[in-house]
Amino acid sequence: MRLGEIVPAPLARLPWAVLLLLLAIGGFGTIVLYSAANGSITPWASSQAVRFSIFMGMALVLSYIPLDFWKTIALPAYAVTLVMLLGVELVGQMGGGAQRWLDLGIIRLQPSEFMKPLIVLACARFYDMLPPIETRRFGAIWPAAVLIGLPAALVMLQPDLGTALMITAGGLTVMFLAGIPLRLFIGGALAFAVTVPIAVNYLLQEYQRNRVLIFLEPENDPLGTGYHISQSKIAIGSGGIFGKGFLNGTQVHLDYLPEGHTDFVFATMVEEFGLIGGLLLILAFMLLIRWGMNVALRVQGRFARLAAAGLATTIFFYVAINLAMVMGLAPVVGIPLPLVSFGGSAQMTTLICVGILMALDRSAPRQQHF
Repeated sequence: MRLGEIVPAPLARLPWAVLLLLLAIGGFGTIVLYSAANGSITPWASSQAVRFSIFMGMALVLSYIPLDFWKTIALPAYAVTLVMLLGVELVGQMGGGAQRWLDLGIIRLQPSEFMKPLIVLACARFYDMLPPIETRRFGAIWPAAVLIGLPAALVMLQPDLGTALMITAGGLTVMFLAGIPLRLFIGGALAFAVTVPIAVNYLLQEYQRNRVLIFLEPENDPLGTGYHISQSKIAIGSGGIFGKGFLNGTQVHLDYLPEGHTDFVFATMVEEFGLIGGLLLILAFMLLIRWGMNVALRVQGRFARLAAAGLATTIFFYVAINLAMVMGLAPVVGIPLPLVSFGGSAQMTTLICVGILMALDRSAPRQQHF
């Protein structure tokens, strides 16, 4: 007996493997936040679960939107969000020492979060409209560079280095997948390496500059700027293979690990669940990203393929940058672990990406699978 004969057809057609995987990651994240609050559902676990439920519903709604709609709105939605980013710079609301929000009266929006998936859709749409023979010419490079550079520059002014890097990485991924010559990326990487010292000394805020310098030598200020990284490494290392056990972590419970419920939630989790727990969580994210890349292989049309691969890669960048950050392999740039760290911004962005991926998957000729 087929699933469609037991439950209504619309329910049977849902990508249950992906939904169950998301529920597993989100549910595990809620458990970690419960522990981070010393065994209390407030203030983090309960609100995280509510937001996760709302954004999961949103992702399901997005999954029913036709492919042609995403193609149509890609560039207009990008333009609207770019204007909103400019509005943030002019009349944005301050919070946590940064100017990142627009107060619309009934709601406060952080436009930079919407730009993460939209930069992928906009670049994918640009290359979809461009004849393939033009891809390796200069006319295929500078418009995409402008599409990426404008929002990244506006986000840097907020300042928000982590989000600017995410926007840049998402756009460059689409450029690479569209067929821009590899030598240009190599040249760009060399130019970036040359300009890093200039950027560190003259473009970054003081706290961002300190994060980069401490990343290079965290022992220079173990009780100051290097405190986060040092305590994160201690928490991860003390977890061992199997961890100290649920609710038995000490680094976050004794307030040694700052931001143990947000950016450094992975360190909180590994201390209690050990290497095994960390590997299982990474495996879950790998399965989610692999599904997204499989969607890119199944869909038809240049826009759908570039958009699917770019959105899957956006989720990958979230996970990879956060893990590298908490393990001291990259500077602290404020990128949370999606669906696990407390907060709605990364959760919303990730589930928007998943919702669009499910919509693209519906247009694929083959059945969804991992």
